[in-house]
Amino acid sequence: MNNTYLQYSQTDTGDNPETSIIWMHGLGDHGSSFIPLVREFDLTGCPPIRFIFPHAPERPITANAGYPMRAWFDIYNGFDDADMEDSEGVAESQRLITGLIEQEKKRGVPSDRILLAGFSQGCAMALYTGLCYPEKLAGIIGLSGYMPLIYSFPDDRNPVNQNTPIFMAHGTQDEVVPFSRGEDTMKLLTSLGYNVNWNAYQMSHTMSMTEVIDLGAWLRQLLAT
Repeated sequence: MNNTYLQYSQTDTGDNPETSIIWMHGLGDHGSSFIPLVREFDLTGCPPIRFIFPHAPERPITANAGYPMRAWFDIYNGFDDADMEDSEGVAESQRLITGLIEQEKKRGVPSDRILLAGFSQGCAMALYTGLCYPEKLAGIIGLSGYMPLIYSFPDDRNPVNQNTPIFMAHGTQDEVVPFSRGEDTMKLLTSLGYNVNWNAYQMSHTMSMTEVIDLGAWLRQLLAT
């Protein structure tokens, strides 16, 4: 499926979804790879949820010798280099993801029943897009990632999502996005007064079943009627 710009995969947990979760994948991945994750969540008591898994556009990645792959923005030197970032790529993907939020609103899901989620690069886009979005969202999920444009973010953010619940998780042995980068993001958001549920796991750049269980519990607390 696709909207005006982004192709995506979709799976619903029931008829007539009342909540939408837009979930962004990581560098070089594909939205469809996260579909099997949905059935691993214990969503007992939650209303029907529409999971949207967009596929990032392909673009040359500088850190990979210019080889094109699906990515939300270019990576110049690595995930731990905050001094040189692809601000234009972040802004472009922010616009595309915002388009998916607007699509879900047209499908009858109000913004305060829409969550943004993401892994790695997708986490970066979920955090940045969600906290800069001009309408209240239900929640933001950031896994094994970080806040991009961390120096300009305090000025870019929109206060309407100041109290939006945020679930963040990171592996202490992450070999791709350093644990310290995720921790720095958590500390920044906490210092700015955001409601961050921070979770650290003994794992690498991946997801663990313990993390899935904890995230499911967080979703139930947030969404269960």
